[in-house]
Amino acid sequence: MVSVVYKAPDSIQAAISILSEAEIATKILAGGTDLLIQMQGLVNESRLFVDIKKIPEMMQATLGDQGLDLGPSMCCAEFTAREDIRAVYPGLVEAAFLIGSTQVQGRASVGGNLCNSSPAADTIPALMVNAAICVIAGVKGERSVSVEEFVTGVGTNCMEKGELLKLIQLPRPAKNTSDAYLRFIPRTEMDIAVAGAAVSVTLDDEGVCTAARVSIGAVAPTALLVQEAADALIGTKLDDKALQAAGDAASAAASPITDRRGTVEYRRHVVGVLTKRAAQIAATRARGN
Repeated sequence: MVSVVYKAPDSIQAAISILSEAEIATKILAGGTDLLIQMQGLVNESRLFVDIKKIPEMMQATLGDQGLDLGPSMCCAEFTAREDIRAVYPGLVEAAFLIGSTQVQGRASVGGNLCNSSPAADTIPALMVNAAICVIAGVKGERSVSVEEFVTGVGTNCMEKGELLKLIQLPRPAKNTSDAYLRFIPRTEMDIAVAGAAVSVTLDDEGVCTAARVSIGAVAPTALLVQEAADALIGTKLDDKALQAAGDAASAAASPITDRRGTVEYRRHVVGVLTKRAAQIAATRARGN
């Protein structure tokens, strides 16, 4: 008989025990906005849903001098309402705000978006440029990996059976540092990205870029960190030439597909434009304007 089992542990250790001992297909319910749709095709397979929204520490976000500790299950509506977090990581908050409708925001989470590992996920490029670290807990203890190492392919990540994304850690940005995220969609809202770009820049007192991170999404099997685009910005005052070089590098790094939502050539062009614009916005923010 096909069974659908639902469990809602109230601690991380209890969740790990359930995940490690499960003998049927198991899915973690961090928000469910993608998961429930994906599960509709498994009508002939028993499955277990482990709801982690009952675990208090998974639903919290703490901002301190060292940075942000983000509970992976905190809903986007609550996360994007935190003005203290927006002041430090505006690009990440922008990305989280783009996930679904108002109703979806009440369930969707940054951790769920990350673990779903869609190439078009909005928060993954924004997490990458903020050098986010994933803390993974399992029966063997904890391990930490960068976001770029966490996502391994289309809809896949590095977690093994019995493991759980416990925490997302973002270091506090250096002085005169800020980020931005932009995406392009065919409609005005409630769509997935045809292309996306996140940029973080650090400026010195003369306005020269001393550090940068650039990530692009929806134009490859996974979101990509583009070092060549970052290098094009570093050492410049982010003038038109530098921005164009960064955009060109982002376009060159992209390996998109052609589908009904856009051609390869179109996506490559758009991601370059988005990279330039995101860099400009991040620079404006870093200057304090």
